[in-house]
Amino acid sequence: MPMREDSCGKIQCPSCLARANLAVPDAPLDAHAQQQRPITRQSFLRGLGALAFLPLLRSVPAFAKDEPEAKPDMAVQEIAPGVFVHQGQYAMQSPENMGDMANCAFVVGDEAVAVIDTSCSAICGEALRKSIADVTSKPIRYVINTHMHPDHVFGNVAFKQDAPTFVGHHNLKNALQVRTDAYLTANERMIGPAFQGSEVILPDLGVEKKTELDLGGRALILEPQATAHTNNDLIVTDTGTDTLFLGDLLFSVHIPTLDGSITGWLALLDDFEKRKAARVVPGHGPHAMQLPGALKPEQLYLQTVADDVRKLIKDNLPLGEATKIAGYRQEHAWKLFDDYNARNVSAAYAELEWE
Repeated sequence: MPMREDSCGKIQCPSCLARANLAVPDAPLDAHAQQQRPITRQSFLRGLGALAFLPLLRSVPAFAKDEPEAKPDMAVQEIAPGVFVHQGQYAMQSPENMGDMANCAFVVGDEAVAVIDTSCSAICGEALRKSIADVTSKPIRYVINTHMHPDHVFGNVAFKQDAPTFVGHHNLKNALQVRTDAYLTANERMIGPAFQGSEVILPDLGVEKKTELDLGGRALILEPQATAHTNNDLIVTDTGTDTLFLGDLLFSVHIPTLDGSITGWLALLDDFEKRKAARVVPGHGPHAMQLPGALKPEQLYLQTVADDVRKLIKDNLPLGEATKIAGYRQEHAWKLFDDYNARNVSAAYAELEWE
């Protein structure tokens, strides 16, 4: 396997040797790396806590609390009758994008509207609400969050004035409660003035089983999922157009991010291959895609990370070295690889070392 540009180039380096060896299924890792003491669970969990917000807490200056000069463009595309999607940017949160980094959608029924995810800031949520008003004057009855991550929930606050029912997986409320302070601190620092007014809105309705929401002549089917991307993933099907919203259970172009179970996610993707839908909307990626082809790149990345981590654990390579090696065969297939791959490997290592 070709050496990466940041590899040290020394034959003694265990990271470079191990990364190269992962391209050959049965190749042994460097002897020096094998002799290193494997990480303990206690030290790993301490390190994972520090890594949890590593992509968010980069060296970003604190911002004065001034009003942002610009407003985000939350333009939407009608992908099927009454189904509108805004495509988020392939980027980390920043003052430039004001938190516009994930897909958002809304479905218009005969009587009411349901919003599916609301972006990463109050100002993005407000812009999305304006896009809805440009399409319809019908009331917003539901705001549905597909999972807990900031880029899908912080725009909720813009819809409080509509008095909708906020809906999520039955684990979503607790997941947001325990992360509120960390999410607010990290995203305020990343986004700057445009984050003003953003807050965590907890769900009114926690979905524990397959549930139907009525929009008037149009039903949405909500299905809570087992732990995969997170422990609070919820998928939504619009029965009017057979459109399936997978949230961050489906990434395209933007590297997948693991905050739940890599084995659970891979098992869920196997099940999704058997599903039928006219179109699927990813949490990050194009406005709409087709099954089962949309799942393939994500499956390949997650399986690569899982296979690499299992090999590195077997060869007693510690976590710190594993994060520099696992998954790198997929490096050029994804945007934001360097922002998230090490975190994904850390989460996979924690899970797979106890198989």
